[in-house]
Amino acid sequence: MGILDEVGKVAGAIAAVEATEKVDSDAGFLTKAAAAVAGFEGAGALEKMAEKKEDDQQADDGTQQADAGDAAAPDSQT
Repeated sequence: MGILDEVGKVAGAIAAVEATEKVDSDAGFLTKAAAAVAGFEGAGALEKMAEKKEDDQQADDGTQQADAGDAAAPDSQT
């Protein structure tokens, strides 16, 4: 998903610059550049956090399914 990750980061940068222009219509180049970098990095961090949360949820679902399978198995001890 390399290209999609980069597209998300670019979209974050663009959104940050647009928000900066809405807040301060006279924002200078350095302010807009800082906003673009922050948006780019922020979008990347959000994507990583979402991926981690999704992976953790899948791992938890797998653990719960395994536990349910163990509980449903009859005991073979007599």
